[in-house]
Amino acid sequence: MLKPKVIIARKIPKDGLDELYKHCKVKMHASQDPPTKKQLISYAKSADALMTTVTEEVDKDVLRANPDLKIVANYALGFNNIDLKSAKARNVYASNTPSMMSASAVAQHAFALLFALARRLPQSDAFVKAGKYKAWSPVLFLGDDMREKTLGIVGGGRIGCSLAEFAKTCFDMKILYSDVVRSPQIEKKCKAKKVSLDSLLKESDYVSLHVPLLPSTKHLIGLKELSQMKESAILINTSRGGVIDEKALVRTLRAKKIAGAGLDVFENEPKLSLGLAKLSNIILTPHTASATIEAREEMGRQATENILDVLIHGKAPRNEVKA
Repeated sequence: MLKPKVIIARKIPKDGLDELYKHCKVKMHASQDPPTKKQLISYAKSADALMTTVTEEVDKDVLRANPDLKIVANYALGFNNIDLKSAKARNVYASNTPSMMSASAVAQHAFALLFALARRLPQSDAFVKAGKYKAWSPVLFLGDDMREKTLGIVGGGRIGCSLAEFAKTCFDMKILYSDVVRSPQIEKKCKAKKVSLDSLLKESDYVSLHVPLLPSTKHLIGLKELSQMKESAILINTSRGGVIDEKALVRTLRAKKIAGAGLDVFENEPKLSLGLAKLSNIILTPHTASATIEAREEMGRQATENILDVLIHGKAPRNEVKA
């Protein structure tokens, strides 16, 4: 019996993929660069299952390339790169990897950005490297004492809850959260209080975004929302770039209407909005929040399980996402 064919559209670590290679004929994209649209269509055309990452736009052109394509398994927590309506119309399953390791990794990264900004580490680093450090000064790069400050978390899911636990445990922060649904977990573990987005923005010393990119969350944080934040506040985004209106953020940071921002994701990734990279009160990282060895292994294992559920066991993937 011929093994089903799986094409992995990006070069990813092989950790966690052992069972996939055991049960399927697997081909992986050879380059570190994302595939072109033409390549992605070619991959879909010859595969029973397509494993993708957030950089691959799986639209109707890709999905209709092969009537026998059975699943698009995203190697990511997010899935806004997949046209779910078109997938459903063509009876193609879609899945993601809601890894707890990945959630923890993203929360750690968000916390690292927050900590670095609060203690003004990027400015301090640049100052020393530029040879400007001549003598100790009691007023040099004064930052925040993060203890008992208020952290506002937009999105009370796994990542938001994990971040809240770090903040509560390490600094006894007061936790506010905003979400369309109540999160008993974050309330129980961290004594978090559910509030409106407006209240969260006005009351928080730090704001961290952890929502998926949906029509309802596109530019969730714009000029109006940024103007509600404290001038001493810090904004962190490790979710999806489109959740923030980047032009409004550049304008706000230039005017020092908020103290700083840390971004791991960008509205038109990998392009940056004009002026973003020149700001001194921002940290930019290249979408690496989930980049730990442990998280990548668990993501590979989950993507494998989703594909084998469909191709080998003839059932819906355990991490199915629907339109």
